[in-house]
Amino acid sequence: MTENPQHPQPSSHGKELVRGAYDVHVHIAPDVMRRRIDDLTLAERFAEAGLAGFVLKSHYTSTAERAEVVRNAGRGAEAIGAITLNASVGGLNPIAVEIAGRGGARFAWLPTVDSSNQRLCQASEPEGATPPMWAKIQEELREAGMAADPVEVLDERGSVRELTRQILRLLAKHDMTLATGHLHSDEIAKVVVAAREEGVRRVVVTHPEFTSQRVGIERQRELARHGALLERCFTTPYTGKVEWDLWLSNIREAGPENSVVSSDLGQPFNPPVEDGLALAADRLLAGGFTDDEVRTMIVHNSRWLVGAEALADAPKRETA
Repeated sequence: MTENPQHPQPSSHGKELVRGAYDVHVHIAPDVMRRRIDDLTLAERFAEAGLAGFVLKSHYTSTAERAEVVRNAGRGAEAIGAITLNASVGGLNPIAVEIAGRGGARFAWLPTVDSSNQRLCQASEPEGATPPMWAKIQEELREAGMAADPVEVLDERGSVRELTRQILRLLAKHDMTLATGHLHSDEIAKVVVAAREEGVRRVVVTHPEFTSQRVGIERQRELARHGALLERCFTTPYTGKVEWDLWLSNIREAGPENSVVSSDLGQPFNPPVEDGLALAADRLLAGGFTDDEVRTMIVHNSRWLVGAEALADAPKRETA
């Protein structure tokens, strides 16, 4: 793809700071949407940049087998498989999670495009914000008469469903990381507590600043106290869904040690995926964060989420 000269270029310092990191949230080809780059090529570019690897996210299919193909191809950086529990895999489908876990998937997102919260969210995109690419697919499915029921994680009384708990137990069994998807803030809070009760070791709150989440800072602090990391996606402010100042302020208020930075890149109109973490590092540095804080958020916390070996400069992690 021809590079857009208007895309920002990461600094050499930013590139150096993020060496050894995993990008825990990328959308790349093959996919049902057009993407900027494919997984094999991205593995090569990540390796050239000194990045350790990336988590393959699809809203519609498991990526466990894809990740294994990339790993076996030996392109340098590690690809990590995942599953997202939307209608296309049966929603809260224990069999799908079990098979993904057996296939090597290390991440599971609770429903995103098919969450009740995302379906019901009335919050309009801020002026100038770039809409997510999956919105068009969801509309096409609805028009074709294939709109599934929302995937609910809570029951009618507001308690965590037993089916949700079964999913959590499977994640614990396979030592997979739970990502909260596009749930409502109240749902996230209950699921995070349930995940700890069911033995899930690693939990990440998916882009709490996103338009359908808008998790308040007090709730963010509460989630962090329960051991969850707060995912700060570069694209959320970059595409205008939140102001950079609020993104930076939330990180500071919740504590850099409780945040993990990902790119959420792969869209054809956005910067190269391999530049995302370094661009985020530059923004964080400009916002007053130190080199050590940036490495904690981008490198050390991402490595912890994927279960990778800690680097020599990693701070000691407190256990919840």
